[in-house]
Amino acid sequence: MKITDNKQYKESLHKVFSLMNKGESNLTDTEAREIKVISKAIEYYEDYILKLMPMPVTINAIVQKKAEEMEISQKQLADMFGMTAPKLSQILNGKRQPDISFLKAVHQKLGIDGNFILEMV
Repeated sequence: MKITDNKQYKESLHKVFSLMNKGESNLTDTEAREIKVISKAIEYYEDYILKLMPMPVTINAIVQKKAEEMEISQKQLADMFGMTAPKLSQILNGKRQPDISFLKAVHQKLGIDGNFILEMV
């Protein structure tokens, strides 16, 4: 098995977690082998593919990347952050400085490290 993109990566993680949630004693031999095969593919993808992808270096880029990963629209992200879509758009496009409520939402709703946020502002 080979994972070639983020969608397959997420699906593979979901599959492994689903199988693992059954409990080790409840797995069939086929399911146990499936976990091993998928886990090796996940490990390869994380070690060799994800490491080659450049990481975003700005708060805006990270927020946009997280929204892509979560497969949510900018409007949905704005709702999640408790702000209007136009305000979020202005911040993400660099036309407006991030305010405290935006930075707090980035930390709380997206799980972005507070130290990283402080270093970027």
